[in-house]
Amino acid sequence: MTKILVAGVGNVFFGDDAFGVEVARHLAHAPPPATRVADFGIRARDLAYELLAPLELCVVVDCMPRGGAPGTLYVVEPEQPDASAGAVANAHALSLPAVFAAVHELGGRAPRTLVVGCEPERVDAGMGLSARVARAVPAAADLVRELITNEVPP
Repeated sequence: MTKILVAGVGNVFFGDDAFGVEVARHLAHAPPPATRVADFGIRARDLAYELLAPLELCVVVDCMPRGGAPGTLYVVEPEQPDASAGAVANAHALSLPAVFAAVHELGGRAPRTLVVGCEPERVDAGMGLSARVARAVPAAADLVRELITNEVPP
Protein backbone atom coordinates (compact mmCIF):
# COMPACT_ATOMS: atom_id res chain seq x y z
CA MET A 1 0.00 0.00 0.00
CA THR A 2 1.27 3.48 -0.88
CA LYS A 3 1.87 5.60 2.20
CA ILE A 4 4.10 8.27 0.65
CA LEU A 5 3.96 10.46 -2.43
CA VAL A 6 7.06 12.02 -3.95
CA ALA A 7 5.95 14.80 -6.27
CA GLY A 8 8.46 16.24 -8.71
CA VAL A 9 7.27 19.68 -9.79
CA GLY A 10 8.52 22.39 -12.10
CA ASN A 11 8.40 23.75 -15.60
CA VAL A 12 10.73 21.92 -18.00
CA PHE A 13 10.79 24.94 -20.32
CA PHE A 14 12.56 27.15 -17.75
CA GLY A 15 15.98 25.65 -17.11
CA ASP A 16 16.58 24.76 -13.47
CA ASP A 17 12.86 25.00 -12.71
CA ALA A 18 12.78 21.41 -14.02
CA PHE A 19 14.83 20.20 -11.04
CA GLY A 20 11.90 18.46 -9.32
CA VAL A 21 10.91 16.72 -12.54
CA GLU A 22 14.45 15.40 -12.98
CA VAL A 23 14.64 14.13 -9.40
CA ALA A 24 11.31 12.33 -9.88
CA ARG A 25 12.68 10.66 -13.02
CA HIS A 26 15.79 9.62 -11.10
CA LEU A 27 13.76 8.16 -8.21
CA ALA A 28 11.25 6.42 -10.49
CA HIS A 29 13.91 3.86 -11.48
CA ALA A 30 14.07 2.56 -7.90
CA PRO A 31 11.32 4.12 -5.77
CA PRO A 32 11.46 3.75 -2.00
CA PRO A 33 9.10 1.12 -0.53
CA ALA A 34 5.41 2.07 -0.22
CA THR A 35 6.11 5.21 -2.25
CA ARG A 36 4.58 6.55 -5.42
CA VAL A 37 6.95 8.81 -7.37
CA ALA A 38 5.36 11.08 -9.96
CA ASP A 39 6.25 14.01 -12.21
CA PHE A 40 3.52 16.63 -11.77
CA GLY A 41 5.24 19.36 -13.74
CA ILE A 42 3.01 22.41 -13.25
CA ARG A 43 -0.26 20.48 -12.81
CA ALA A 44 -1.40 21.76 -9.41
CA ARG A 45 -4.93 20.34 -9.68
CA ASP A 46 -3.57 16.86 -10.47
CA LEU A 47 -1.36 17.01 -7.38
CA ALA A 48 -4.33 18.16 -5.29
CA TYR A 49 -6.35 15.12 -6.39
CA GLU A 50 -3.43 12.82 -5.49
CA LEU A 51 -3.30 14.36 -2.02
CA LEU A 52 -6.89 13.29 -1.37
CA ALA A 53 -5.63 9.71 -0.98
CA PRO A 54 -4.78 8.64 2.57
CA LEU A 55 -1.05 9.39 2.76
CA GLU A 56 1.34 9.65 5.67
CA LEU A 57 3.75 11.97 3.89
CA CYS A 58 4.17 13.97 0.71
CA VAL A 59 7.64 15.04 -0.38
CA VAL A 60 7.58 17.77 -3.02
CA VAL A 61 10.79 18.32 -4.98
CA ASP A 62 11.25 21.70 -6.67
CA CYS A 63 13.73 24.44 -7.39
CA MET A 64 13.82 26.93 -4.54
CA PRO A 65 15.61 30.27 -4.82
CA ARG A 66 16.77 31.23 -1.33
CA GLY A 67 20.04 33.05 -2.04
CA GLY A 68 22.49 30.15 -1.71
CA ALA A 69 24.97 28.79 -4.20
CA PRO A 70 23.39 27.04 -7.20
CA GLY A 71 22.91 23.36 -6.41
CA THR A 72 22.44 23.92 -2.66
CA LEU A 73 19.73 21.64 -1.27
CA TYR A 74 17.14 22.69 1.30
CA VAL A 75 14.43 20.89 3.28
CA VAL A 76 11.42 22.96 4.28
CA GLU A 77 8.14 22.03 5.93
CA PRO A 78 5.64 24.53 4.52
CA GLU A 79 2.78 25.79 6.62
CA GLN A 80 -0.56 24.63 5.39
CA PRO A 81 -2.78 27.68 5.09
CA ASP A 82 -5.93 28.22 7.08
CA ALA A 83 -8.73 26.17 5.54
CA SER A 84 -10.63 29.35 4.70
CA ALA A 85 -7.71 30.94 2.86
CA GLY A 86 -7.96 30.54 -0.88
CA ALA A 87 -5.09 30.63 -3.34
CA VAL A 88 -5.10 31.39 -7.01
CA ALA A 89 -3.87 28.72 -9.41
CA ASN A 90 -1.37 29.64 -12.12
CA ALA A 91 -1.27 27.90 -15.51
CA HIS A 92 2.52 28.34 -15.78
CA ALA A 93 3.68 27.32 -12.31
CA LEU A 94 2.69 25.16 -9.37
CA SER A 95 2.02 26.87 -6.05
CA LEU A 96 1.77 24.75 -2.89
CA PRO A 97 -0.71 27.15 -1.24
CA ALA A 98 -2.94 26.75 -4.32
CA VAL A 99 -2.57 22.96 -4.10
CA PHE A 100 -3.45 22.94 -0.38
CA ALA A 101 -6.44 25.23 -1.04
CA ALA A 102 -7.64 22.93 -3.83
CA VAL A 103 -7.35 19.88 -1.54
CA HIS A 104 -9.51 21.69 1.01
CA GLU A 105 -12.04 22.75 -1.67
CA LEU A 106 -12.29 19.09 -2.68
CA GLY A 107 -13.14 18.11 0.90
CA GLY A 108 -9.77 16.72 1.94
CA ARG A 109 -6.80 17.55 4.11
CA ALA A 110 -3.27 17.45 2.78
CA PRO A 111 -0.85 15.09 4.54
CA ARG A 112 2.30 16.28 6.25
CA THR A 113 4.37 17.78 3.46
CA LEU A 114 8.10 18.37 3.15
CA VAL A 115 9.78 20.22 0.30
CA VAL A 116 13.23 19.27 -0.96
CA GLY A 117 14.40 22.33 -2.84
CA CYS A 118 17.46 23.18 -4.87
CA GLU A 119 18.94 26.62 -5.39
CA PRO A 120 18.69 27.32 -9.12
CA GLU A 121 21.34 28.93 -11.28
CA ARG A 122 18.97 29.96 -14.05
CA VAL A 123 15.22 29.86 -14.60
CA ASP A 124 15.04 31.61 -17.94
CA ALA A 125 13.45 30.17 -21.07
CA GLY A 126 15.27 27.08 -22.26
CA MET A 127 15.35 23.39 -21.58
CA GLY A 128 17.92 21.52 -19.51
CA LEU A 129 19.38 21.97 -16.06
CA SER A 130 22.53 23.97 -15.43
CA ALA A 131 25.58 21.82 -14.64
CA ARG A 132 25.60 22.61 -10.90
CA VAL A 133 21.90 21.88 -10.48
CA ALA A 134 22.16 18.69 -12.58
CA ARG A 135 24.94 17.47 -10.25
CA ALA A 136 22.56 17.95 -7.28
CA VAL A 137 19.92 15.54 -8.67
CA PRO A 138 21.43 12.29 -7.25
CA ALA A 139 22.07 13.93 -3.86
CA ALA A 140 18.48 15.18 -3.79
CA ALA A 141 17.20 11.68 -4.57
CA ASP A 142 19.30 10.32 -1.69
CA LEU A 143 17.96 13.08 0.57
CA VAL A 144 14.37 12.15 -0.35
CA ARG A 145 15.09 8.51 0.50
CA GLU A 146 16.64 9.54 3.82
CA LEU A 147 13.65 11.75 4.71
CA ILE A 148 11.24 8.92 3.93
CA THR A 149 13.23 6.49 6.07
CA ASN A 150 13.41 8.91 8.99
CA GLU A 151 9.87 10.33 8.79
CA VAL A 152 7.70 7.27 8.12
CA PRO A 153 8.05 4.13 10.21
CA PRO A 154 8.02 0.84 8.24
